[in-house]
Amino acid sequence: MLQGRSILLIVGGGIAAYKSAELVRLISKSGGAVRVLLTKAAREFVTPLTLASLSGEKVYEDLFSLTDETEMGHIELSRSADLVVVAPATADLMAKAANGLANDLASTTLLATDKRVLMAPAMNVRMWLHPATQRNLSTLRRDGTAIVGPNEGDMACGEFGPGRMAEPVEILAAISGLLGGKGIPMPAPAPIPELSGPHGVTASGALTGKHVLITAGPTHEPIDPVRYIANRSSGKQGYALAEAARDAGARVTLVSGPVTLPPPPGVTLVRVETAREMDEAVEAALPADIAIFAAAVADWRTKAEAGQKLKKDGKAIPPLELTENPDILARVSRHPALRPRLVVGFAAETEKVVDHAIAKKARKGCDVIVANDVSQESGIAGGVMGSDRNRVHLIGPEGTETLPEMSKSEVAAALVARFAALFDRLAGK
Repeated sequence: MLQGRSILLIVGGGIAAYKSAELVRLISKSGGAVRVLLTKAAREFVTPLTLASLSGEKVYEDLFSLTDETEMGHIELSRSADLVVVAPATADLMAKAANGLANDLASTTLLATDKRVLMAPAMNVRMWLHPATQRNLSTLRRDGTAIVGPNEGDMACGEFGPGRMAEPVEILAAISGLLGGKGIPMPAPAPIPELSGPHGVTASGALTGKHVLITAGPTHEPIDPVRYIANRSSGKQGYALAEAARDAGARVTLVSGPVTLPPPPGVTLVRVETAREMDEAVEAALPADIAIFAAAVADWRTKAEAGQKLKKDGKAIPPLELTENPDILARVSRHPALRPRLVVGFAAETEKVVDHAIAKKARKGCDVIVANDVSQESGIAGGVMGSDRNRVHLIGPEGTETLPEMSKSEVAAALVARFAALFDRLAGK
């Protein structure tokens, strides 16, 4: 809970500002104290009276208020809380914070604070994907700002894609994670009988209240506008894991490379193409209780993508200079601030499957490796890649367990049950 903790909530100007009232209510219900700073634009969407009534505190709006500056001032306001939360964090607020601008109470407070900042971005999908916003996002992360969301979905403007502000309960979980809180109540989705996995796993299961981050599918690394480097992956096992975690009660964020699978209902889906985009999406989704890296991330990309299609001219074959992609599993396994309690990697091997997986587990620093044989000699009809069947080896702290051949949905349910039990042991339950 957030008992004894103080939050300064900066509400930016966007349609998502209406969610700030629910966020204030949740923080207060969790035992935290919350002061609200409302931008001028935010007043168009939510009133100071509403937020003052929910927080039990005065709402701050004006940088040049004589009374406020005499009684508290933006310096004290920026430092009196344990955490500064910006929700919604508009493109304008993110740009000001990234570039050190301070021309209103919100931006001045962000520049003056000596406390950790958590931002929940919310904006049009094109604004979110714009290179300027992505540059600002990278700068904020380097400066230590934590990010929660944005989620993918329908926009108020009629477009669809990433840019929806994280739900208040997701922001609350991120606040708790940053402040070292435990036991924040997270509402589980209602059980959906036709979506229940094998072994009776449902939304009231072992992962209720947990945030599970999963990667799935391949990544595509462009060579030119029509060609790319990729690993083979259908994404079926990762998507099955997302559904199994959802059925076990978890709040699931699925970061998916390019696949042809339908979005799993009840799961937050973030679509990416390249390894670098997947790395950024994973970082944005933290904190998480469990992270499962089932994606087949391309190890290399070209140093420079050709602007036009490379043409065959009957002469020399054009050279491709390669560079390494981010090692997402290793980076998260050694994350200095937001490492999940349980980190799971996957190893697709064609020989010495268990031996290579054990070496990978040690090299990457994760807690568990799930290994499978993807060679033509795997014994699975048609091979593992793209099929609906799998046989895996679970390599964890207590040794190696080999599961029998099952459907990928059954494998996912079995793995999620084991992950939940291991998580509880690691948590000392």
